[in-house]
Amino acid sequence: MSSERVVHEFPPVYNGDSRVLILGTIPSPKSREHGFYYMHPQNRFWKMLCAVLGENIPEDVNGRRVLCLKHGIALWDVLESCDITGAEDSSIKNAKPNDLRLILDSCPIKAVFTTGKKAHALYGKYFPDLPEDICLPSTSPANRTITETEMLEEYRRIAQYLN
Repeated sequence: MSSERVVHEFPPVYNGDSRVLILGTIPSPKSREHGFYYMHPQNRFWKMLCAVLGENIPEDVNGRRVLCLKHGIALWDVLESCDITGAEDSSIKNAKPNDLRLILDSCPIKAVFTTGKKAHALYGKYFPDLPEDICLPSTSPANRTITETEMLEEYRRIAQYLN
């Protein structure tokens, strides 16, 4: 499989009440297909987030968007575009970051979380002047180095910034 140029095609999720910003790297092929974040059926993001929030996983994109806004969560990605092979974050080249100030300057964000080591590394590289991020484990189906119980413990850190 060869790399392709991917440009982020859908907007961030946020409003004036967003208190937590969660950032991935760039949408996977399945997420681009569905036009929303973390949409691969085996990705554990929505399972983890909904467990933290005490909510059922919404079945559609609009329900997931509403869930985030209801709980003060903003979603976006570190990158606006890059060259990538499939969904392999390790293959990212020629990256261009999003303008995260769009959210950070318009919302009372208390914490920034990155989902996975690559999102964390890219955030640190492109945004050294922004608030330090908290790196959460990747929820990608490719990440099998952590149990769901351990992952959920890490994701529970989000809750302390939502009150």
